[in-house]
Amino acid sequence: MNKLPPLIFEKSRDGKIGHGLGASQVPAEPALDADLRRTEIADFPQVSEVEIVRHYMALARLNYSLDAGIYPLGSCTMKYNPKINEKLAAAEEFQAHPYAPHDLVQGNLELMARLEQWLVALTGLAGFTLAPAAGAHGEFTGMLIIRKFLQEQGDARRVVLIPDSAHGTNPSSAHFAGYEIREVPSNADGIIDVNVLQSFLDGQVAALMMTNPNTLGIFEKNITAIASALHANGSLLYMDGANLNALLGIVRPGDLGVDVMHINLHKTFSTPHGGGGPGSGPVGVASHLLPFLPVPRVVKSGDKYRVIYDNPQSIGRIKNFYGQFLVLIRALAYLSSLGRENIRRVAEDAVLNANYLRKRLQPLLDLPYAADTLHEVVFSDKNLPVKTLDIAKRLLDYGVHPFTIYFPLIVHGAMMIEPTETESKETLDEFIAIMEKILQEAREHPEQLLQAPQQTPVRRLDETLAARKPVLRWRKGENL
Repeated sequence: MNKLPPLIFEKSRDGKIGHGLGASQVPAEPALDADLRRTEIADFPQVSEVEIVRHYMALARLNYSLDAGIYPLGSCTMKYNPKINEKLAAAEEFQAHPYAPHDLVQGNLELMARLEQWLVALTGLAGFTLAPAAGAHGEFTGMLIIRKFLQEQGDARRVVLIPDSAHGTNPSSAHFAGYEIREVPSNADGIIDVNVLQSFLDGQVAALMMTNPNTLGIFEKNITAIASALHANGSLLYMDGANLNALLGIVRPGDLGVDVMHINLHKTFSTPHGGGGPGSGPVGVASHLLPFLPVPRVVKSGDKYRVIYDNPQSIGRIKNFYGQFLVLIRALAYLSSLGRENIRRVAEDAVLNANYLRKRLQPLLDLPYAADTLHEVVFSDKNLPVKTLDIAKRLLDYGVHPFTIYFPLIVHGAMMIEPTETESKETLDEFIAIMEKILQEAREHPEQLLQAPQQTPVRRLDETLAARKPVLRWRKGENL
């Protein structure tokens, strides 16, 4: 069992020093008033340089990453991030102050313009804003565009329809854009039934927010009929493009009647996704919505690139400066390295890998929806003597990061597994063998799973208490 390293505070001894900065040459400022000073952080640890380096290295070894093994989280898509893309994002040539004159950053502006051209070509939409800083930010931006478009027509619709198979941020994004949410149920095949949708359509419906493929990994095969029904009602179709890696080079959402969609560059086009960021959620629109895109926008004028800040119909700024520029660099590098001829293989291999896992695990696990799946597959813990959480905890003992659990909410005890296109058959076989062993343990020795994990530095935690009363910092004299 790996052990947690001693807290650096516990190694502290008076007189130890890691580095001396020498006497300060900065004139002393008057001391803050006592009521403005924090006293509890005055007692910093005193350790040597070797000890502090070893401390952080020990912590790093406790971390799990793609460099260590498979990362089968469902609905998170991009796991592998080519190291060359990280090098390019750190290149000196791209480092520029956001207030730099446009004549001095023509390369940066060209990069953004080229990336937009790639996204337009892949989606069939008319134009993109690269400003949104994350997927949910892109959703919010898209809904503001829809609201402004309808307002310009004198239409004050205030209802957004969201399928029960959508990503969890969709209802929040629509709500923050000022809309009332109505949920549309999935049918027995895990998709939207057009006839059921028709019963929801009235003069108050501004849009439907559809995740496609949805969170079950199933393609919404009725999308063109859905788009037609919405448009006949004066409503718009928003597509959550977070699962775009299943469609790349095969289907263009704009050709299917999609009016607005966001793309998660950090999920589909190569940026490390862990720890909550960085992210980027460009939003694309059909031609009739182009005037409403946020500013600024990069355009080519002659042989130069310039930035448009003033557009009377635009929803305005939704992010400082130009968005998450380093993520944009990674995305263009990834697309350029693949080239037009290999983009389609990303989707084909992602779907192949997911369906290989589905075929091999289906005899062992309940599959609540029998419809064909694309980039991910969702099983449930039905008929097992243990719960999904127990299986996830036992995976930790085998050195494997667990898949997404208990999502989507329409599947009780959900296990959402997504291998992506970059895992080899050998790696998938290793994962399958571990799952087979764990499921055998579940039937023969369920207590092993109920007590898991047993080989990790920290055993199973009280997750409810951790969520409600988290301990977020060390306090002297208190035991963790």
